[in-house]
Amino acid sequence: MATHTVGIHKDFATEEKETPLPVACSEALERVALTNSYPTGAVLFAEGQTSRGVYIVRRGRVKLSVCARDGKTLILRIAAPGEMLGVAAVISAREYEATAAALEPSEITFIRQSDVLRLMRLYPEFALQVTQHLSQDYTSTCREIRDLMLSDSASEKLARLLVGWLDQNAESQHPDQMKLALTHEEIGQMIGSSRETVTRLLAGFKKQHLIHQNGATLVVPDRLALESLIAL
Repeated sequence: MATHTVGIHKDFATEEKETPLPVACSEALERVALTNSYPTGAVLFAEGQTSRGVYIVRRGRVKLSVCARDGKTLILRIAAPGEMLGVAAVISAREYEATAAALEPSEITFIRQSDVLRLMRLYPEFALQVTQHLSQDYTSTCREIRDLMLSDSASEKLARLLVGWLDQNAESQHPDQMKLALTHEEIGQMIGSSRETVTRLLAGFKKQHLIHQNGATLVVPDRLALESLIAL
């Protein structure tokens, strides 16, 4: 696996309007960042493992999940390119609170905990951007928990999930389509239901013409109809 450090500073900007990092900080990031390719299923870090550093998704997607005492798995969210993982554990010097695994072939950048903390002390701009990533993680987690807890039925939870994926795809050439890269079991782990329930619900959505599927591509012909399943 080739290791490189090109352009890592760009991944810390959460919004285009943010002030660029100082040149010295960007150069320091280039020196300490290590980027590797990971195959599907590769674990970046595990729940309960002592934090070693932060991971930045450069290409591909990574799923974050937690495991209950009864062995059930709940997928918290799917991290897309540009997202930073493991920030809270690194700043608090505690264990990782979730397991991060590559959902597809991915390119991931790693920065050691000691380097993250050192650069945060040296460069306020970098500390601010790390804090913004942490805030975004918190907001995203709260939203996912709220949607999960406020939904009265599995069908509503699934509808919320699909609408959320449409929102993420809103600026694409086909905003009514999405790539269904997750298995039915993984979708169930995202909404707290079984694989069988997800299979049954998707079949029902198809019969109601709420969705169409062509291979791994899922099409939502009428978003409003799908949203009608979601309680206000």
